[in-house]
Amino acid sequence: MNPASWWHYQFARLLALFKQYDHAVEELREALRINPSNRPAISTLGYLYGRLGRYPLAIEQFRRALDYEPNNAILLFDLGYVCHMQKDYEEAIRNFKGAVRLKPNIDRAWYGLGLALASLGRHEESAEALSEAAALQPMNSYAWFELGMTYHVLDRREKFNEVAAHLKRFDPKMAQHLAKATSGSEPSAGAS
Repeated sequence: MNPASWWHYQFARLLALFKQYDHAVEELREALRINPSNRPAISTLGYLYGRLGRYPLAIEQFRRALDYEPNNAILLFDLGYVCHMQKDYEEAIRNFKGAVRLKPNIDRAWYGLGLALASLGRHEESAEALSEAAALQPMNSYAWFELGMTYHVLDRREKFNEVAAHLKRFDPKMAQHLAKATSGSEPSAGAS
């Protein structure tokens, strides 16, 4: 790697630690002007664009990074995340599935997969993915909450009650949110 490109990349990482994202983006652009194949700079630029809500630019950078490392589960997760934020759920699902195929213990990709599937009304598959996320991180309140919501939509009372009881044991506040979110609402008509 070109030393000047490396220094710009390292300075950008430092700036990002202090949440100076716009300045960090400029440093990464300079690193890539000097060395267009600086893969860490490419993926970091994608990450920062995502943090800034500039999702189309983030997608472009993650795809570019994947050209160098097509079997990088983290890059696939990152691309899935920004696609999900763009509401391109099918593309998000493809990337999340690619990430978990390469690295089955990547809990955040299972979680993202579950959310993307639920966004498309594919609740059975969503429950499976969220179950994986919850199993990999048994103290992740968000995974358990979303799993509970999915079981509610599917009208699986027993499974819903198990999730609610688990949540109540380690995060009573999130258990209250789940109870409130599902009280007085009927499961969706498409539930099986």
